[in-house]
Order: sequence, then C-alpha cells, then structure tokens
Amino acid sequence: MTDTPIARIGDIMKTDLVTLAPATEIVRAVAILLDAGVSGACVLNGEGELVGVLSKRDCLKAALSASYYRQWGGTVADYMSADPQTLDADLDLVSACEVMITSAYRRFPVLRHGRFVGQISRTDLLQALSREWR
Repeated sequence: MTDTPIARIGDIMKTDLVTLAPATEIVRAVAILLDAGVSGACVLNGEGELVGVLSKRDCLKAALSASYYRQWGGTVADYMSADPQTLDADLDLVSACEVMITSAYRRFPVLRHGRFVGQISRTDLLQALSREWR
C-alpha cells in the first residue's frame, strides 16, 4: 500500500465545457447541445455563477411544449433545473464515487470556494479510479 494521497475531483474534472446563459432562447440551447454532442450544460449568469443545469431531459420538456404550440418558446431559465447539486473540487475520488452511486445524476457541476470551476461525470470518475488502482 502506498502513502500517496488519493486524487481530488478538481484534479480530474473537465474544464473545457459548453455553458449556457439563462436568457439563451431554448431552441438555440437545444441546437448548441446537439451540435456539441453533449447531454447537458451548466447555466451561468453574467458573473459566471452557477444558476442551473440544462439537460436533454429538460430540452425534451421544451420540445414537447413546442409540439403542442407548433413553435419553440422560452429561454434556458424557463426549462433548466435551478439550484443543482454540486460537488466541491477538493472532494476525494472515493467520496465522489459514494455520492455518484446514491444519486440519479450522471454528472455534477464542481465548485471551488463557491465558484463554478468544472464538471465531473461518472465516466470521468470511473476512468480516474481505474487508473488509481492499476
């Protein structure tokens, strides 16, 4: 056994992310997610503060509404999940794994000192844990 400290999620999180603004028209946000090939995006206000998450599930709600009214309407703020569950960048991988196992969410925004700094997914965590104990 080694005395090497276990990695923190801040060491492995993704930082090059698609983000959206609350005022973005939902039809534009859907196009952004589809073009980028991602299943969701963190929503940041003008100061870069995390205010929500927009997932494909949220977008499906917008699409369903559009099918009723025969046109897209609304903004990201109208459909996003506000006040998302987050993880702290200093959380160790094992603790993050415990959170992921008990949560329905596949990815979490990551904060450092209350500021948005990235995102971690189940895949990121599994890859890191796999490397950790090879």
